[in-house]
Amino acid sequence: MWTRRGDTAGPPPRHPAGAADHGETLFISDLHLTPGRPETIRLFLEFLDGRARRARHLYILGDLFDAWIGDDDDSAPYQAIRAGLRGLTSAGTACTLLPGNRDFLLGRAFCRDTGCTLGRDPTLTRFAGVPTLLMHGDLLCTADLDYQRFRRRVRNPLVKAMFLWKSLAARRALAEGYRRQSGTAKTDKSAAIMDADPGAVTDYLTRFRAVHLIHGHTHRPADHTLTHQGQAARRTVLAEWHDDRGEVLVHRDGTWHRETMLPSGAEQHSTSRS
Repeated sequence: MWTRRGDTAGPPPRHPAGAADHGETLFISDLHLTPGRPETIRLFLEFLDGRARRARHLYILGDLFDAWIGDDDDSAPYQAIRAGLRGLTSAGTACTLLPGNRDFLLGRAFCRDTGCTLGRDPTLTRFAGVPTLLMHGDLLCTADLDYQRFRRRVRNPLVKAMFLWKSLAARRALAEGYRRQSGTAKTDKSAAIMDADPGAVTDYLTRFRAVHLIHGHTHRPADHTLTHQGQAARRTVLAEWHDDRGEVLVHRDGTWHRETMLPSGAEQHSTSRS
């Protein structure tokens, strides 16, 4: 029942079948945290210190950061985020991070500092017995050929190693240049190219024998229903976070809903549908 509130080669990791079935599991993505967005950082830290601690597991499905240039980035806002995540995991909430297209350089040092687990994209798990595939979502945008070529290039281990070998200042400059270039490129692309391709969705559901796909990346939150191999299937698209609000997908006891996170002092609310 649904309610609404407020590349790797080889098989993906499988979580134990019953692991996520007791207690709440939360899903967020596309926060794009950066020192230039202090309000969003503050909202996220409040979420970690409050709502997230009532959950058994938090999944962050990519693009927690607007750009991650290496685990050695010691900018003050990132130190606060590390501390917030460490506080969450120390309090007993598990946290799994999937790499996004902007923070795929998150590594073992970040996980050691925060207590988070770095997941693979895609990750297959189960909720109430339903095989569910978790992705960031950029792999689904197969019509954007330029991006997919770029993705394969920058994910190459040698390219990543060469980038991380550079000084922190040089990496910051390169990341800023890429952000400007990416913004310009997006204005020249149609909305359809940057959305999930229906064929790619069915391909991933088939490949991993899943009937529910949860992803972010496209910034087009919606609950899609489809027929896949003669049975009902679902695709849930997560929302991006803003300075004044964020959204969380919640699973508990076989039901799903969305909750809106607002800054402290604002009234938290949710909208629902059966």
